[in-house]
Amino acid sequence: MATTTSNPTAAKRSATAKKAAATRKTAATKRSTTAKKAAATRRETTAAKQAAQAKQETKTSVKRAGAMAEKAVLVPLGAALVARDGVMATIDELRVQYSTRNKTEQELRRYERRGTSALKGIERDVKSMIKDIDRRAAPVTKNVEFVSARAENAAATGRNAAAKVAERITALA
Repeated sequence: MATTTSNPTAAKRSATAKKAAATRKTAATKRSTTAKKAAATRRETTAAKQAAQAKQETKTSVKRAGAMAEKAVLVPLGAALVARDGVMATIDELRVQYSTRNKTEQELRRYERRGTSALKGIERDVKSMIKDIDRRAAPVTKNVEFVSARAENAAATGRNAAAKVAERITALA
């Protein structure tokens, strides 16, 4: 007799297993779908970043070229303005210094006094150097005089000796 009595526990287990398999299948499908969506999103994001970067590089290159062109104009202009300011300041200073005959004469007298002072200082330095040279040369001069005197003495002694020898030779002859 073949009675098929269903084991309620086995049926529950089978139903639970089927349910779990269906859940796993659904989860796997969801994961697969999510992974595909994520990959697509990453591709889109990467493409968008690359496009933005290319656009930024183009803007940066254009900005750099603009900045360089601007510098090429502004630097010489600024230098010319600074030079002009210097020239104007000098002219204003000269105008103030030499605006009247009296001021001009005062400036000339001031230059003359300064030149005179400088000349006196140079003369003082030269005199000092000459004194220094004389002071240093004095011992050398004394030594030369001493050596010269000794040489003269030696020459005189030699002449005297030669004269005596000549007398003796003459006396013997």
